[in-house]
Amino acid sequence: MILGIGTDLANIERIAATLDRFGDRFRQRVFTEVEQAKAERRKDVAGTYAKRWAAKEACSKALGTGLSMGISWKDMAVANLPSGQPVMHLTGWAADRLAQMTPPGHEAIVHVTLTDDHPWAQAFVVIEARPVADANGSLPKET
Repeated sequence: MILGIGTDLANIERIAATLDRFGDRFRQRVFTEVEQAKAERRKDVAGTYAKRWAAKEACSKALGTGLSMGISWKDMAVANLPSGQPVMHLTGWAADRLAQMTPPGHEAIVHVTLTDDHPWAQAFVVIEARPVADANGSLPKET
């Protein structure tokens, strides 16, 4: 079952201007060390940051809160699998909110996809709840 859906569109030039103006202060406030390392290795630094910014905004919307209620930018982090597929990791308040949203007997899966076409970066996040089998391999009954 779908628990939440979020999307965001970020302007890469706006993120580039913010990086120029605020530099490390902006990077350290919004992005984890892993996200910063990934972006700084890329040819399109601003585009990489913009996609991750959009993913964090989209995730906060999928959580049903937007960036309010105590959620921190760094509570939502984008990493990549060896295949390059992006994955969203939640910690802190975001992880707590996800746990509150997840029905008993289910696990939450956060799906994220990123794209960019200068000057735009876009992200979609879908939060899915999947039934978890008990020790006997039985799935919970739908009510």
